[in-house]
Amino acid sequence: MTAANSSAISKFKLPADRLAPHIMQAMEALDEAADKVSLDQQLLELVRTRASQVNGCAFCVNAHTQAAVEAGATAQQLATLTTWREAPFYSDRERAALLLTEAVTLMSQAPVTDELWAEVGAHFSQTELAELLWAISVINVWNRIAGTAHPWPVG
Repeated sequence: MTAANSSAISKFKLPADRLAPHIMQAMEALDEAADKVSLDQQLLELVRTRASQVNGCAFCVNAHTQAAVEAGATAQQLATLTTWREAPFYSDRERAALLLTEAVTLMSQAPVTDELWAEVGAHFSQTELAELLWAISVINVWNRIAGTAHPWPVG
């Protein structure tokens, strides 16, 4: 969720922002903290878009696709994000981030293994891994809020 899209929250079928504003403020603070990391913004937006696709959150896919474009993601990357494993448009680092994104997002289907951590860890420092895990976790929370309350993209 970006600041530009937070006003669209008022379109929720259940206006969680108005009914529990203290929680919304905490989520926005967490979101801002997850943005203040050493990771590249383009990478973060690819991760956020992919998690949103996996979770079926149209509102978040729309918001983060736009943010990814603004951060420098290419048309090819966004067009092939659902099939990133087969597409040649991603760096090894982006592939590792997307691998972890899917593993964390779908962790109820299979555990995040030591082998996966080792594979992803070959491309990120320990601090970057922690930041990436936080970013993935935060977008998954937003996906569940937006996917449940069904806001519609504005503009």
